[in-house]
Amino acid sequence: MHIAMIAAENGALLGGKVGGIGDVIRDVPMALARHGHDVSVIMPGYQSLARRNPSSLLGSVQVPFCGVTETVAIFRVEDKAPRRRKAGGVTHYVLEHPGFAACGEGSIYCNDHFGPFATDAHKFALFCVAVCQALVENRFEAVDVLHLHDWHAALVAILRRYMPAYKAMRAVPVVYSIHNLSLQGVRPLSGHSSSLHHWFPELVPDLTLIQDPNHWDCVNLMRAGINLSDRVHAVSPSYAREILIPTDHAHGFIGGEGLEADLNRVHDAGRLIGILNGCDYEKAPAPHRSRAQLLDLIESSLMDWVGDRHYVPAAHFYAQLRLARWRRRRKPVSTTLTSVGRVTGQKARLFMENVSDGHGGDCNALERMLQELGDGTFIMIGSGDEHYEHFFTSAMARHDNFLFLRGFSEELADAIYAAGELFLMPSSFEPCGISQMLAMRAGTPCVVHHVGGLKDTVQDGVNGFAFAGDTPREQAENMLSTVRTACATTAKPAVWQSLKRNASNVRFTWEEAVSRYVQELYEPLL
Repeated sequence: MHIAMIAAENGALLGGKVGGIGDVIRDVPMALARHGHDVSVIMPGYQSLARRNPSSLLGSVQVPFCGVTETVAIFRVEDKAPRRRKAGGVTHYVLEHPGFAACGEGSIYCNDHFGPFATDAHKFALFCVAVCQALVENRFEAVDVLHLHDWHAALVAILRRYMPAYKAMRAVPVVYSIHNLSLQGVRPLSGHSSSLHHWFPELVPDLTLIQDPNHWDCVNLMRAGINLSDRVHAVSPSYAREILIPTDHAHGFIGGEGLEADLNRVHDAGRLIGILNGCDYEKAPAPHRSRAQLLDLIESSLMDWVGDRHYVPAAHFYAQLRLARWRRRRKPVSTTLTSVGRVTGQKARLFMENVSDGHGGDCNALERMLQELGDGTFIMIGSGDEHYEHFFTSAMARHDNFLFLRGFSEELADAIYAAGELFLMPSSFEPCGISQMLAMRAGTPCVVHHVGGLKDTVQDGVNGFAFAGDTPREQAENMLSTVRTACATTAKPAVWQSLKRNASNVRFTWEEAVSRYVQELYEPLL
């Protein structure tokens, strides 16, 4: 079987990854190839990937877009995996056009000032029509299944269904993966340069299947992917159940995000499948570093980040001060907490939630946790939303036991997974999560909010610690209580070693996941 995967990220390529979806698009094709299938992975090149990775120009396609004809180049690209890990059945392609670098060469996503998703949706719309044109022109090997990932690729489903030029694609079944339902790619139907009518003025879709449920003058690309695909895949069983229930912010529950009616209809038809993502266990965890070695690596990463700028951001300035003080510290560190991930509301909101300060007043959960940590330390690495970046930078300026590293380095992240006693992942919602798997692979028990994929991977008291709650404040209070319990458990050698062993021994393999892909997503459509 030949599966074509269409996505915004691909961690197999140098510079092709921002978050967890890049890990999935790197690992799933290799696992499918080991099962004897051929996989083509197609993504935008962002005017960078064809240059940064060994590539060859295969040609170009002419596509209708915004009332004119655009030329999009097609490159075949070699991945960055060591030879021993390469899968012969995987071929990587990138499509290139100047519009794919709207926010700078190599930038996969934009922090948009032109309206939500405006710039990203515009470039992904051009990418999707180029994919469709390449497919009908047989620029790739004949495809048995088309697998679209998140809203970035959903326009392929719209064009396949409603654009006469791509009618031939209807013979190829489509699978649609939901990696994060909260990001839906909502854009106006018309009246804007980044709108469905402006992109494709000749398109006449069935609006009842693609309109946003709250804004009927807008297209919802996530909804379109759900309604116009033959199978819909959620990236963990628990998340597949949660998205059938309406979101309830007052109670701290993130569910269907307005699309629960469509998802329930798809579920009732047997088309919604929850399959847990896997983790790469071929790659050994980072070796343990002494505290001095870890601080050296952190400082080296900070120097790299600062060197790319004309100024020193406040986060880097305070991080340098913190490193200098920690190097002079002679008192032993009692417990080290770590966190790796995008700094967004999904991942970080509970840290900002108000909790009791223990003296009759309130403070945010991070402040309370750092006060209680005492001689312990908390190391966090990540970047994302400026509001949350400022929050963590401000907390670092006030607390000597907190180090916030605003940026990302895969080498540094791998070291941090293995550097602490406990890994924190208090996500408000979590479709699957990869960070907890990587921390567990390194033998670090996790403290998690028991939702989505975290619920499917971390067992409270067995291989980690979990909390819940019926309101955001209760969740934050329970997070603190669970961190206290976890820190106390580190002082119980027998219990602690059992938790560490269980964390490092548990396996969530891609082989198991892709077996279900084949049996439940692909084969029933052929």
